[in-house]
Amino acid sequence: MWDALCGVVRRDLLLAMRRRSDAAMPVFFLVIVASLFPLGVGPEPAVLRTIGPGVLWVAALLACLLSLGRVFTADYLDGVLEQMVLIAQPLPVLVVGKVFAHWVIAGVPVVLLSPLLGLQFGLDGEAVTVLVLSLLLGTPTLSMIGAIGAALVLGVRGSGLLVALLVLPLYVPVLIFGAGAVASSLAGVGAEANLSLLGACFVLSLFFAPWATAAALRIALE
Repeated sequence: MWDALCGVVRRDLLLAMRRRSDAAMPVFFLVIVASLFPLGVGPEPAVLRTIGPGVLWVAALLACLLSLGRVFTADYLDGVLEQMVLIAQPLPVLVVGKVFAHWVIAGVPVVLLSPLLGLQFGLDGEAVTVLVLSLLLGTPTLSMIGAIGAALVLGVRGSGLLVALLVLPLYVPVLIFGAGAVASSLAGVGAEANLSLLGACFVLSLFFAPWATAAALRIALE
């Protein structure tokens, strides 16, 4: 089972390295969106510090959403997904591997770039640390929730819009807790409560999302 999981992760990462432009698109989107807001709003430090957590989290959410269409589509078109369903290894385990690879490609760059983007909005050191922690907990949750939506609309025409309609309402709690953690840190209240709720969302999605995604994939292949 562990070998199968590592094999799925390795394969998806190798395919992403061969399509660097597709893999880099969400990262460029995040940087462009986060960089345009200070230019549009103005250089007022107090304003930028107030809107910074929400802007960065919305940009990270949309960057993750932008890459969801590639999680299962290529495997669905070339028949690999059918083989994954037929082999002896549990499909939820293989789904975890694909979601982890998606997070490494789309989520890890967001986490690594967040300190630099946070400085554009005048966030202090403590707020930047909370921002990194919140994204480290929140971006895997976004990937797992998004995998459910991507599996549900697999093979459907216009799936990009449909997956956005399906997963955006489910993204709202993660967005609220993530941006709220940074805002609470800036206000001096403490971010522990919001980070704990983000951790709870991560644990729940890790437990339920692979099974829901596997069921949706089986339905799509029937």
